[in-house]
Amino acid sequence: MQSQPRTWQSLLDTGAPQLSKEVERVRESVMSDGALSLKVKTLMTMLCDALLAHPDGVANIARRARAAGANEEEIGETVGVAFLMGGLPALVTGANAFRD
Repeated sequence: MQSQPRTWQSLLDTGAPQLSKEVERVRESVMSDGALSLKVKTLMTMLCDALLAHPDGVANIARRARAAGANEEEIGETVGVAFLMGGLPALVTGANAFRD
């Protein structure tokens, strides 16, 4: 679970609390261990944020991936997949995974 709500989540909590609860319910269901581990799913979300050009998201999700057990090699390979699929812009964004 995340330690702090995301900005959009706080806004949704206030503006549409029932929708916020439903979104969180789905997120918890999807982001639990299943055929894919939480670690793998977290790396997948980092990949998506790299492809969607969300540098802060990449940095935050990389921290969550590490907390879920991902090592630097796994994070680096995920950034490599982002580069393969999204080119240089995704690589530049994905490099934020190594930001402090």
